[in-house]
Amino acid sequence: MPTPEFVLRLREKVGNDELWLSGITAVVVRGSGDDREVLLVKRADNGAWTAVTGIIDPGEPPAVAAEREVLEEADIVAVAERLARVHVEDRVVVYENGDRSRYLDLTFLCRYVSGEPFPADGENTEAGWFRPGALPEMREEHLERIRVALADEVAARFQRSS
Repeated sequence: MPTPEFVLRLREKVGNDELWLSGITAVVVRGSGDDREVLLVKRADNGAWTAVTGIIDPGEPPAVAAEREVLEEADIVAVAERLARVHVEDRVVVYENGDRSRYLDLTFLCRYVSGEPFPADGENTEAGWFRPGALPEMREEHLERIRVALADEVAARFQRSS
């Protein structure tokens, strides 16, 4: 996955030390009731199915980051409608080159506007719509992001302990 330019500049200063990065998960939904579907992408780096995820650029509003990532990764226009979850990832991600990062994830429920899913930027090998009851196998943390976004709660869920 391409590393954002600002992260590369930080890495020049801190090397492989753990970075604290803010990211988004965009749970894009189209349809309603029994016809409701969720947009998923299959990551090129590890083959895992997930909702669209990405890093927030410096100064970028998080909802705008969610909408941007959906367009960049899946060629779908979507509108962020609700912050569903604020969560600190439990694990430190260690990349092949030794870089270490921990993420604050902001999960947004997004409404589909237009487009047909396509792995647009090379970060994914597939993109498609799935009914909530027929999601492909994925890590529990990604299933939880989808469950929370689909819960139709008014307020976001906040993590209280690690």
